[in-house]
Amino acid sequence: MLRSLIAGIASVLFSMPLMADTMQLNMTPGVTAVSQNVYGLHMTILYICIAIGVVVFGVMFWAIFHHRKSKGAKPASFHESTKVEIIWTLIPFIILIGMAIPATKTLIAMEDTSKSDVTILVTGSQWKWHYSYFNQDVEYYSHLATSAEQISNQRQKRDNYLLEVDYPLVLPVGQKVRFLITSQDVIHSWWVPAFAVKKDANPGFINEAWTQIDKPGIYRGQCAELCGKDHGFMPIVVIAKPQAEYDDWLQKTKITQRKAREEEQRLLDMQMSLDELMALGEKTYTARCAMCHQANGEGIPGAFPALAGEGVSIDPKSKLEHISVVVHGKAGTAMQAFGPQLSLKELAAVITYERNAWGNNTGESVQAAEVQAIKNGQQL
Repeated sequence: MLRSLIAGIASVLFSMPLMADTMQLNMTPGVTAVSQNVYGLHMTILYICIAIGVVVFGVMFWAIFHHRKSKGAKPASFHESTKVEIIWTLIPFIILIGMAIPATKTLIAMEDTSKSDVTILVTGSQWKWHYSYFNQDVEYYSHLATSAEQISNQRQKRDNYLLEVDYPLVLPVGQKVRFLITSQDVIHSWWVPAFAVKKDANPGFINEAWTQIDKPGIYRGQCAELCGKDHGFMPIVVIAKPQAEYDDWLQKTKITQRKAREEEQRLLDMQMSLDELMALGEKTYTARCAMCHQANGEGIPGAFPALAGEGVSIDPKSKLEHISVVVHGKAGTAMQAFGPQLSLKELAAVITYERNAWGNNTGESVQAAEVQAIKNGQQL
């Protein structure tokens, strides 16, 4: 009976890793040398803990069964044993040292960001990521791409619900990539489990991390620090490409962004109609503003002010102030500076939309040249 009991306990304990893998509750090996080292440490320490548990509980259950009262067992009378105390102190000490040595080596490797091939500045803000490739003249924002209809259950949820972005981070395979991680507002945390990278993004500070991806693919992560109302809407998507494909993507992105800047300059001499501005403005507002100010422009009392029928949105004398708030943000509030995030056309369109939607009907349009003037520091 005793042997059956011990065998049953052991089989349950040793099957736990397999059960965890089946239920997807265990760690994954990842796709970097560091992540695989972390996984190896995790599994090694897990097995050590299981073995210790089997021995300790095995001895305990054996003692309970073998020395039960019904067998007439009598308690032994003895004093301390220095030899036994030394043994049961040395054994845990040796085990801990055995775990600490490889763990320390892995931790040191995780913090070594030297000799990187690519450096990327990662900036978190409510509720998106900004990526800037050092010395490449490439930068962009990465937003949640899941539609509002899916979030509000008006449309069937797709695979990777809340894990899609409009512009993923693109990295080369086989190159050491260094991340400089910071924040524009509150504390965020950039976390991609497949890389074993998780670093806090603190405003005013820069934390460093690195990765070297072994194989191409799409890898997903999340902001791992509670950062406000839409914390759950800050996914991370990384596409790892072979070097040749990465170089091709980088070159095309440079050209695309340069053409976009040139187009903005040409736009300064153009006038968009009110209908064009309203159509683009509604699209931009839904994607960038509705999460705070709500789709109906009524905001959230005490948190995000209403735009419908109130404030600078309806005052003809506050047009420039309205532009300034959208472009530069508002200190001491959750209102971000959208000047760096949106194009001149999008900024002009969304401000026009806010001044004419929900019954505001000011009849005013805002043009790209007016937005550019405010961005350049025109006094109100």
